[in-house]
Amino acid sequence: MTDILVAGETLVDFIPDAAGPLASVESFSRRAGGAPANVAVGLAHLDADVGFWTRLGGDPFAEFLAETLDDHGLPERFVERDPEAKTTLAFVSLGEDADREFSFYREDAADARMEVGGVSDDELADASWVHFDALSMDAEPSRSAVVDFAERAGDAGAVVSFDPNARPERWGEFTYADSVERGFGLADVVKATPEDLAEMGVEGDAPELAREICEHGPHTVIVTLGGEGAYAYATADAPWSEGRETEVRHDGYAVDPVDTTGAGDAFTAGAVRALSNGVGLEEALAFGNAVAATTTTAEGAMTALPTLSAVESFRAEREN
Repeated sequence: MTDILVAGETLVDFIPDAAGPLASVESFSRRAGGAPANVAVGLAHLDADVGFWTRLGGDPFAEFLAETLDDHGLPERFVERDPEAKTTLAFVSLGEDADREFSFYREDAADARMEVGGVSDDELADASWVHFDALSMDAEPSRSAVVDFAERAGDAGAVVSFDPNARPERWGEFTYADSVERGFGLADVVKATPEDLAEMGVEGDAPELAREICEHGPHTVIVTLGGEGAYAYATADAPWSEGRETEVRHDGYAVDPVDTTGAGDAFTAGAVRALSNGVGLEEALAFGNAVAATTTTAEGAMTALPTLSAVESFRAEREN
């Protein structure tokens, strides 16, 4: 039995040795990544009972990813192998303030070839929470696979969470806006940024954005605001709302960031872990912000994800 199931891509991030445009970078460090993979590993580091449904190719990079997922304690039974496919590669450029941009190489990528039914009904019936993101919806057959995954999980009674995760360079056959609206319609909980929503033409402050998303079906929306923390709104239907509308904000934690790659995924892992354990929205935001802040103090995405004890120590140092 697995309590939380995450679905989506695993890829290799190439992190530059210095800030600046990609054309000026002379060397890179290889890191395992991909937003859903980061969330799954983040949850494993936080002692959650988590499984990760993904699809790996037949190249050497896939072997590196398989070993990495195993090292982080994710069960093999949800990790598919596709010998004919390759691994998605993402080259990262870092700005002076540690913000990042990506250049993707995805031809014949294994993660785009996930198929409907990769997770059985029985396995979904055991899960109390499932998570997916929009980037798994940019190509077929993975698009149909994750939509089916989310639909069946919702029907089985699991909480479904969704991350729009805008990457404009990734969209071609399917549009980002249509895919995100489909994701909203499948989700109970959405974690988004203002930039994610601006990419589909939706703008406003955090309360306005959260309520706009709830119009599409979710009962809870968390809007992350980078160094300014996060805002959450839940309708009266949310299990943590006690029958009334709820809105909370947490201002985050001040740190000197080294690399913001994966910080949003770290927040998602923290918030999902907290909410799935039955805490309220305020504590979920505080915990998610602590996980994200800790992550930014080291390089990489997956490699920087903290343990539960590290997050607890981080909070104790700053809140006492």
